[in-house]
Amino acid sequence: MKPAVIQWNPAIYGADVAEILALAEGGERLMPLAKGTCCSEVALRRIQSVKAGDLFAGARAPLGAMAGLYLYFSCREEAHEIAQSDSSAEGSYWHGIVHRQEPDAGNSAYWFHGVRDHAVFPLLLDAAEAITAGHQEAALQFSRTWDPFAFIEICEQARRRPGSALERAALEIQRAEWQLLFDYCARRSSY
Repeated sequence: MKPAVIQWNPAIYGADVAEILALAEGGERLMPLAKGTCCSEVALRRIQSVKAGDLFAGARAPLGAMAGLYLYFSCREEAHEIAQSDSSAEGSYWHGIVHRQEPDAGNSAYWFHGVRDHAVFPLLLDAAEAITAGHQEAALQFSRTWDPFAFIEICEQARRRPGSALERAALEIQRAEWQLLFDYCARRSSY
């Protein structure tokens, strides 16, 4: 069961972004927990052909949105380069995800320390709880606030149990995390 924490509609980010996301399930793709390789050379070329300010004109965090777009397609080197150049909390968040997927749990945790308490955390906690309710055999427990460090450990455990309910739950939570953070970066609206 996929929670409805946001009304996911790629068209709200503009026709160009929607067309790029459509190259891999329109923003609904389950990205690998580790070692993913760029899944679409066409998407990579399209993203590389535009500037963040053009693709995400007026967005709250255009660099963050661009890092997220690269990460969605598992183009981790490009996502890492942008996230590393972005000193905002969003840059640190994307940077933490890139290293979580590397996988490098220690480096991921380092970057999540720069995030502190992000605006997407309450919605992500709601999504994670809804997802795990649909995967009761995953037996995940969450505290009263979203803990990115605990999620790093969940992803570590899930990678060691391919095909398990835990892995499926982690993949779905990661997708919800991507959608929420991308939405936060790509839109003007406030949380």
